[in-house]
Parts: sequence; structure tokens; C-alpha cells
Amino acid sequence: MRDIASGVEGELMAVVRQDVSDTPVREHWVKLAYVRGPSGREISTAVANIEAV
Repeated sequence: MRDIASGVEGELMAVVRQDVSDTPVREHWVKLAYVRGPSGREISTAVANIEAV
């Protein structure tokens, strides 16, 4: 997989729905993909930012 935003290529490790709100009163949920690059580090990005390579 490739993260379009950063250009990092790697293995898709997970897709999660995560609450990223700054207050409990107003929830804001997003779908995040976690991609592990060749260095072993995982990055998170929006699901819309990943593509198959």
C-alpha cells in the first residue's frame, strides 16, 4: 500500500474508526489506516489516502 500524502509504501496493518474529537460533547469519528513502512515504523493516514501499489 502507499500513503498518497507522504509517499510511504508498506503493509496495511489496520483500519480503525477513531474518535478524534477535542471534547466529549461533540464526537468526531474518522476512519484511519495504519501502514507499516520499510523502516518498521507505522504511520496513520486517512483511509482515502491509501492506494494499492
